Amino acid sequence: MIEHFIRHIRQKNLLDFEKTYFIAISGGMDSVVLSYLMHLSKIKFILAHCNFRLRGEESDGDEAFVREWGQKLGVEVVVGYFDTDDYAKNNGVSTQMAARDLRYQWFDDLIAERKLAGVVVAHHLDDQVETVLLNLMRGTGIEGIYGMADKREKIIRPLLDFSKTQIQTYALSVPLSWREDSSNAKDVYKRNHLRNKILPLIRKHDENAIALMEMSFDRIKDTGRAFFYFLQEWLDRHLEIRGNYQMLPLDQLKSVPGYKSLIYYWLKDYGFNYFQTEDIARSIAKNTVGKLFYGSLGEANIDRYQLILKTGKESDTALFLEGTEENFICGGQIFSMTTAFSVQIDKSPQNAMLDMDNLTFPLMIRKWEEGDRFIPLGMKNFKKVSDFLIDLKIPLIHKQNVKVLCSGGNIAWIIGLRVDDRFKITSKTKTVLHIKRQN
Repeated sequence: MIEHFIRHIRQKNLLDFEKTYFIAISGGMDSVVLSYLMHLSKIKFILAHCNFRLRGEESDGDEAFVREWGQKLGVEVVVGYFDTDDYAKNNGVSTQMAARDLRYQWFDDLIAERKLAGVVVAHHLDDQVETVLLNLMRGTGIEGIYGMADKREKIIRPLLDFSKTQIQTYALSVPLSWREDSSNAKDVYKRNHLRNKILPLIRKHDENAIALMEMSFDRIKDTGRAFFYFLQEWLDRHLEIRGNYQMLPLDQLKSVPGYKSLIYYWLKDYGFNYFQTEDIARSIAKNTVGKLFYGSLGEANIDRYQLILKTGKESDTALFLEGTEENFICGGQIFSMTTAFSVQIDKSPQNAMLDMDNLTFPLMIRKWEEGDRFIPLGMKNFKKVSDFLIDLKIPLIHKQNVKVLCSGGNIAWIIGLRVDDRFKITSKTKTVLHIKRQN
């Protein structure tokens, strides 16, 4: 097994023979075998043991065993003591979650304080299968079948290539001694029930079942890698990004078989869950327009022609312009501002040409408000901004972020949409304020 172990860590570049690690050791068979293999491999390490004080004398017995094992190996042993029940009560989490949080926080502290290369843990192939099956039972996507990584950031798992049976056979052949955690035999946790009841039945049916499941998971993982590669390639081609807005054309989206998954993997990083993205896909299929969906880091809106994601939050603070600025930023867009005595007419609604003599400085840029009115260019009567935006069929997600340029309390320009007729340039205009979008 030692040859297999060394070959595996070299092939996957898991451990550096020149660096020092710490092994998370419980005193159980898996972590004892791991520490013994690393000792034989001449990899430098210290042993780190967590005493969660949950099993009274049994917990203290585990600690004593680890200290004695460290002496036999000739390595340093560090022990962390935790009031797990108190942490669970104060943070509203289960005892299991409390132990996990405390353990990994201590690991982070140890790595930083001791300048260690990482923490080596004893998860093996059976643990991997349990993790994937639990993910499937909870409901998961492709990434849930990935299970645990051999190496992720500072956590290294060099035993994922070995089954529980292989580890036990090796431990008995050395022979090694270890501690048994009585809580592992209790079926009160899903993982224990899976480990103690379900997996033995599967093995009884086919002794190679665990290895075959792992092979299947590997194939699915490989398919997943291809999926994510092509997903990113597709998004790069079709996703339009403007400031804090991202837009996907609905016709392109609907042409993708299984586009529900595409929506999920695009939006999940913005705090949208599977059920929300399923609702979005259903609404798109029914041609539902104007519906808003909220994630923790963004808002999604189905427009007539595109699915729009707004990320972050725009500032509600008003911006004042003295008239001397060359540029300003509004809604993630850069605008230039110049004055001229004669200029070619700019007909783009994204830009504005205003009569300087009718403006009162400083100008103010703010979000539009209910009750705002202006006289749209070419008209003689006032119109509510809300009605104007409805007439233009502005998507709801954009509508709430439309801004106006005000002069002396009056709207001079609905930015990017329409100038107020009172501030337009005419044949009598002497000086023009030309505001032009640059990106």
